[in-house]
Amino acid sequence: MSTSSDRLTIATAHGTMHIQPDDEVALKLAMLFEGLHRSGPLEQITAKYGYTREYFYELLQRFNRQGSAGLRSGKTGPKTPHVRTEAVVKRIILHRFQDPDVSVAVIAQRLRQQGYRVTLRSVERTITEYGLQKKTLINLTPTRRARRLKQLLANANAPA
Repeated sequence: MSTSSDRLTIATAHGTMHIQPDDEVALKLAMLFEGLHRSGPLEQITAKYGYTREYFYELLQRFNRQGSAGLRSGKTGPKTPHVRTEAVVKRIILHRFQDPDVSVAVIAQRLRQQGYRVTLRSVERTITEYGLQKKTLINLTPTRRARRLKQLLANANAPA
């Protein structure tokens, strides 16, 4: 393998391949081919491409499962909220409407007693996002409070 200013060249006994340096899928595929038909240590081959031995095997599994689509880099991290699930958000909203004077710490404690794994910060964040600070709820009449609760629960059910 050699590099020029605009492309990567892989030469074998049967021909030459030119890969653009910004083509991550082709680079990963070239590493997989070279790693599977290796003449030297796998660590040396993966280091040449800027990856680790462990990542080589992860890419190989992804390629075997998904084809070249598995070699594309995707969004990392959780794909869905794992703490503030839809059920937890609904519970926070309900607790806030049932007793607008109660503190965030009390709501978090009540949720923990009900078996939900929730932090104080998650409760604070939800209350802020839905505009449920004490001052906004205290001024509502019971009828308006009930209407607002229905509206918020409907919005919590709507897909993002």
